[in-house]
Amino acid sequence: MAQMQDALAMIYLWLKAGHILFVIFWMAGLFMLPRFFVYHHEDGAPGSDSDKVWIHREQRLLKIILMPSMIAVWVLGLTLAWTTGAFAQGWFHFKLLLVLALSGYHGWMASYAKKLVRGERSLEGRKLRILNEVPGLVAVLVVILAVVRPF
Repeated sequence: MAQMQDALAMIYLWLKAGHILFVIFWMAGLFMLPRFFVYHHEDGAPGSDSDKVWIHREQRLLKIILMPSMIAVWVLGLTLAWTTGAFAQGWFHFKLLLVLALSGYHGWMASYAKKLVRGERSLEGRKLRILNEVPGLVAVLVVILAVVRPF
């Protein structure tokens, strides 16, 4: 076990770089998806050609960028936390809670994409525009926690 931690400590900067890169990819996708939903709602009726194009775009974003990035963020982040002993620090507990909430948001947005595939449009453009701000607010808090470590 100690040898594994020593090996991980040697590659700490690579783990950290990968974690930051995948956070950027994940956040970019989380900013794009609700915006795609807004355009999707405004562009055409369920079943139309434009509806099918938006569904295709949303599915690709979810499968190619969002899901792999979220998985990488979790794997690299938990590895970093284990390597650095962050599990014993208060700031990390709050950060972990926020990332868990953001993962839930991701899952909720993915479920809304499935509703759009079925032709259901339960959210208005205004609500989708407001939801578009959620990742940004969480990112502000997470960065402050990770850099400033206020507690």
